[in-house]
Amino acid sequence: MARNKPLGKKLRLGRANKQNRSIPAWIIVKTRGRVRTHPKRRRWRNQKIKP
Repeated sequence: MARNKPLGKKLRLGRANKQNRSIPAWIIVKTRGRVRTHPKRRRWRNQKIKP
């Protein structure tokens, strides 16, 4: 990937980075363990972001 990125791609990568975290522990406690994951979790090798 190029060192200099267009602003649009940079914003998309930043948003994807924020979305790609596990849910907070208090949500697991509040839902009594029913909710443990979220569907937008992304593995960096397997799923690519549109350029």
